Amino acid sequence: MKKSYSLLRGVSFIFFAACLAGTAHAASAQTYNVGATPTGAPFTFFDIKADKIRGSMIDIADAVSKVGGFSIHVVPTSFSALIPSLTSNKIDFISAGMIKTDDRAKVVSFSEPVYSYGEGLMVKSDDNTRYTNLDALKGQVIGVQGGTVYYTMLNKMGTFKAIKTYNTIAEMVTDLKLGRIKAAVADQPIIAYQLKLGTFSGVKLSPDYIPTATGQVCFVVRKGDTATLDTLNNAIHTIKSNGTLEKILNQWGLSTHGA
Repeated sequence: MKKSYSLLRGVSFIFFAACLAGTAHAASAQTYNVGATPTGAPFTFFDIKADKIRGSMIDIADAVSKVGGFSIHVVPTSFSALIPSLTSNKIDFISAGMIKTDDRAKVVSFSEPVYSYGEGLMVKSDDNTRYTNLDALKGQVIGVQGGTVYYTMLNKMGTFKAIKTYNTIAEMVTDLKLGRIKAAVADQPIIAYQLKLGTFSGVKLSPDYIPTATGQVCFVVRKGDTATLDTLNNAIHTIKSNGTLEKILNQWGLSTHGA
């Protein structure tokens, strides 16, 4: 009887210790505040029906969090405010359609890439000019989102009558249809996705345009935050090798050739 009682006490102690360990693990699980734009479908966008931000980069961040053993809290942030919000500790990392550049890398750190793409040229639906590059738009007024790599690219060219900046692609579409700008430069996958959904009318992607600012989309972390960067990179490697990343990209209609 004593032996049975001792055995029962031992089992109870092990169970109790396991519960404590599980509780401690749950308590120590970290939550990262993740900056994402509400206007960048299919990468990130605010879904009215779901009342939250969705998109490929949200799904990728979620997949990474499961592998890395942490949770995420998505913080809606305009594109131009993403890096300032990161450097001021308002968010812990960025998950959006942000391309890695040398200038940005001076301020923040980038993870391993999860996708690659370039810019698209948006014109009015009845504009049948063959645009293979931006040279044909010399002396014209052109639109671009502020804070993007494309804004820097257009400024360096110095060949346009004026460069108008916008907070969203939808605002550019409105001005393009009204003739306030001749063309607009923005993320090709985002424009293509919105055109496919029928969100944008009266405009199209120039079919002959060849992007010049192709780059890699990565998670973005603060300089010196090696712990977060290592966690993300390890998880990215896992979701690449097990096919999760490819599956997510395919679900959002994104090519995996550059990922």
